Amino acid sequence: MSSSNDQLTLRIRRIIDFRDARDWKQFHNPKDISISLVLEATEVLEHFQWKNKEEMEEHIKKNKDSIGEELADVLYWILLMCHDLKIDILAALDDKLKKNEQKYPVEKARGNHTKYNKL
Repeated sequence: MSSSNDQLTLRIRRIIDFRDARDWKQFHNPKDISISLVLEATEVLEHFQWKNKEEMEEHIKKNKDSIGEELADVLYWILLMCHDLKIDILAALDDKLKKNEQKYPVEKARGNHTKYNKL
């Protein structure tokens, strides 16, 4: 196992230990975890809502820690769900990247935001 896999495993174990110490698994079904994931993602989005480019740049400078906390909340729910559903998130990411590389070949997609089925 690589160092990054070891670090990921340790963090997932910490998440599970945190949950189990509080007896919260009873509340953690895939639907409710998904809801929590979306709610936390919207808290990331709130940092940028209604801001123009300059306002966002200033907000990021002043609120990087807070944005990081919200991103960590999103990652928490992703890792918890992967654990509960027995999904190897790093393998899933690798598979998804391979699919995206096929759907968006560089020669067609470079500098182009068009969806793959329209390229």
